[in-house]
Amino acid sequence: MLESVLGANNYNLSYTQTVSQRVYRPVLDETFEVMQSVNEWKEVAVKTGVSMTERFDCHHCNESLYGKKYILKEENPHCVACFEELYANTCEECGTPIGCDCKDLSYKDRHWHEGCFHCSRCGSSLVDKPFAAKEEQLLCTDCYSNEYSSKCQECKKTIMPGTRKMEYKGSSWHETCFTCQRCQQPIGTKSFIPKENQNFCVPCYEKQYALQCVQCKKPITTGGVTYRDQPWHRECFVCTACKKQLSGQRFTARDEFPYCLTCFCDLYAKKCAGCTNPISGLGGTKYISFEERQWHNDCFNCKKCSLSLVGRGFLTERDDILCPDCGKDI
Repeated sequence: MLESVLGANNYNLSYTQTVSQRVYRPVLDETFEVMQSVNEWKEVAVKTGVSMTERFDCHHCNESLYGKKYILKEENPHCVACFEELYANTCEECGTPIGCDCKDLSYKDRHWHEGCFHCSRCGSSLVDKPFAAKEEQLLCTDCYSNEYSSKCQECKKTIMPGTRKMEYKGSSWHETCFTCQRCQQPIGTKSFIPKENQNFCVPCYEKQYALQCVQCKKPITTGGVTYRDQPWHRECFVCTACKKQLSGQRFTARDEFPYCLTCFCDLYAKKCAGCTNPISGLGGTKYISFEERQWHNDCFNCKKCSLSLVGRGFLTERDDILCPDCGKDI
């Protein structure tokens, strides 16, 4: 009897860090330079090779900038009003322009005043602090963790945004909490085998649970077979003669050694006196035996008229068998 032995399946996990778990910091948008006096502009003009005329006007409205604060944008001076009209970003929170006298904090092409850049849940400032993004909302790490972060299956604590976690069948672990039940070492991305809601590294599982193959004496960690109540690797359960794998194939045994049908017939089966092919006797095959000779049922026919003699009387003439009608003249 050949039975299937269900060995354990090996799994590998990879580190997970989803988009919603990434931690960000805002970027200060500094695409312009605020100048306080005409003398500063003269210094810039000398350094960059830009010509300096007697007049010093706004690049957009041509109003004189003498005695006024102005802003350089791509080396061109602008009055404050023109600069804010043309270039100032709009704050995502309050909807007003972010003036040149304010810090412009940006994240993914969105902009905020420094005072408007805060957690959408608790309102705490996110300036110079890590934060997480969820559905276009910005959250401090504490609020994000309380509302969205997974809980570790082992320690039951929150898996903080920005940290790596392990996931398996809908459960999550801290990287350091996903350990082998036996040796307590972190499994990480190595292969592991689950057993009764516990996880084992492959070496520990083999020591504690795996069956040993009768042939090679090594652990069976994937599907094997059982023959005569003994476990085998599929690749180890082979024909004694030709070494062909027998798993999933018809086979027989002699002296408890397994053989494929071809080898068994060639080595041990009797030969049919009619067709000279082996008589396997397997699968309920019927045959006729007479005076140390054997025939397949289909081959036990009258030599002259080919009438089947199964269940009938017959006569013999040297090596031939005859029906009574054909043998009456003998």
